[in-house]
Amino acid sequence: MRILIIEDEPRAASQLQNLLNKSTFDFQLLDIIDTVEDAVLWFKKHTTPDLVFMDIQLADGLSFEIFQKIEVSTPIIFTTAFDQYAIQAFKVNSVDYLLKPIQQKELETALHKFTKSNETKVIEPVILKELLNSIQTPQKRSGILVKEGSGFVQIRISELLYMYSQDSITFGVTHNKRYIIDETMDQLFDSLDDTKFYRINRGQIVAKMSIQKIEPYFNHRVKLSVSNPRDQEFIVSRQKTGNFKEWMNK
Repeated sequence: MRILIIEDEPRAASQLQNLLNKSTFDFQLLDIIDTVEDAVLWFKKHTTPDLVFMDIQLADGLSFEIFQKIEVSTPIIFTTAFDQYAIQAFKVNSVDYLLKPIQQKELETALHKFTKSNETKVIEPVILKELLNSIQTPQKRSGILVKEGSGFVQIRISELLYMYSQDSITFGVTHNKRYIIDETMDQLFDSLDDTKFYRINRGQIVAKMSIQKIEPYFNHRVKLSVSNPRDQEFIVSRQKTGNFKEWMNK
């Protein structure tokens, strides 16, 4: 079985590869790709794989954009950290998915389902549109639970200046305090208003209101000055710089 992994989180890609190695299936890993742009180029240059594991949120956009740029006739198993509201669209449209963090048993079940199927599942345009609408529909959220002492308190989303991940812990920073948020960066960003918050790289999300200055930085990136930066540097990744500037202009 020739497998392609499209995933922008190195840790998630490594975990998936380890789970595949532990499975009872013989496979050949063709490549690991982390952007929409590189995925499109890969499909244009290579023979179609037998199966693709595809994350939804990539470094330069939603993976669904791949299908808008090129025809992909390979069966897809999406890997996602999106909440139940979005996953419902996958169930309705019979598109396979694995919820992160992926479990060995669930992977084995998905692979068995794939090997027993005689049909090549191609994502039809109408299904793609429904999935895109579901994923992109903002899930309004006004508050968030954060750790305080031995318990939790709720703070307003509007108080957060930025969020970041460090040593597998997610932090949220306000003007006065730093909180621990009991969610992954993927889960957190997926529930935020994307007109007010931008994920500038894998480990940082910044509120538009907190950005004070934007300066050119090495390798076509930009560096941000934000309110209450503490010990953090805010560098927009190269792949996201163009989209970030467009977002700031809105």
